[in-house]
Amino acid sequence: MCRVLAYIGPETPLESLLLRPENSLINQSLDPERHPELQLAGWGFGAWSEHLLKPEKPFIYRRPMAAFYDDNADRIIPSLQASTMLAHVRAAAYNSRTVLADENCHPFSVEGTPWTLAQNGDLPNWVLLQRELLEHCEDKYLKQMRGTTDTEFLYVLLLSLMEGDSDEEVQRAIEEMLQLIARAMKQLDLAGLTKLKLALVSPNRIIGVNVGLGHQGETNPVGDWRELREAGPGTSDFALSMLLEPMYLQLGRNFQHDETSYDFEVRSEEEATAAIFASEPLTDSDDGWSHLEFGEIVFLENRGERVTKTVRTLKV
Repeated sequence: MCRVLAYIGPETPLESLLLRPENSLINQSLDPERHPELQLAGWGFGAWSEHLLKPEKPFIYRRPMAAFYDDNADRIIPSLQASTMLAHVRAAAYNSRTVLADENCHPFSVEGTPWTLAQNGDLPNWVLLQRELLEHCEDKYLKQMRGTTDTEFLYVLLLSLMEGDSDEEVQRAIEEMLQLIARAMKQLDLAGLTKLKLALVSPNRIIGVNVGLGHQGETNPVGDWRELREAGPGTSDFALSMLLEPMYLQLGRNFQHDETSYDFEVRSEEEATAAIFASEPLTDSDDGWSHLEFGEIVFLENRGERVTKTVRTLKV
C-alpha cells in the first residue's frame, strides 16, 4: 500500500510534517501502523512556500529508495517550510520488473499546469488500455512523461480531460476519466480491480479522490471493507477491502505546536486554519479525523484566515 499525505495551512516546518512525528510518513515506510508491507520503492514530496524564489512552483524532491534510508532527508527537510505540501511513499512489487528510478516516484509535476499528483492506487493492464485511452491525451502532457508507471499516465490523462481548474471542472474530469477507463476495459476485455485514491494538489488547494472499479470493472462495487479485510492478504476480498476503505482528513489549527504528533487543536470549519489529507489516520486515536468514503471527492482550500471543505459524491 502506497501512502499519501497532503497539507495546507500556515507556513510550517517540513520536518513537523515529514520527520518528527512518531507516525511520520518516513517512519511509516519502515514501521507501518495499519498495513504490514514496507514501502521500499521510493518516496518524494512537493512543497510550496512564499520563501522560495519561485513560490508559485513546487520544490520537488524524489528518490528511488526507501524513505527511512535516504540520508538526504535529514539534511534537506529541516531547511524547508511550506504552506502547501504533497508527500508520498511508494509500495511496488519488489522484483526485476519494477523500475526504481526518480521518474517513477511520486508526486508528479509537469509544465503547463498548477497541479501535482500522487496516489495510492493501481490501474491494471494500463499499458494495453492505452490503445483506447491515448486518443484522449494531449501531446503537451504526453511528451513530458518520463517514467513507466500507471500513475504518471493517469496524471497525463486527467490533465488532458480538465477544461479548467475550478472544483466543478476537476470533478467532471475525474468522472470522465473513470468512465473512459471502464469503457476501455470492456472493449478490450481487460476488466480488473482499479484503485484510484488520489491527491491532486496546487498552491493552497487539495482535491482528494476515493474512487475505482470492482473486479469485473463495475463502477459501483459494494461491501463492508472491515469485514472483507478479514479474508487476509492475497485474496480477492482483501483487495476489494483496500479499494473500499476510506481516506482521512483532519481540520484544525496550531498543528505546528507539537512536532512529535499530527494532533491539531481540532476545530470546526469556521475556525480551522489548516488541513491534512492522508491515506490513514496518523494519530493514536481516530478522534478528529473524518472519512472520505469510497465514491467521494473532497475539495480543501486555504483562503487565508480559514480552510474550507466541500465533500461531494462522484457521478460515475
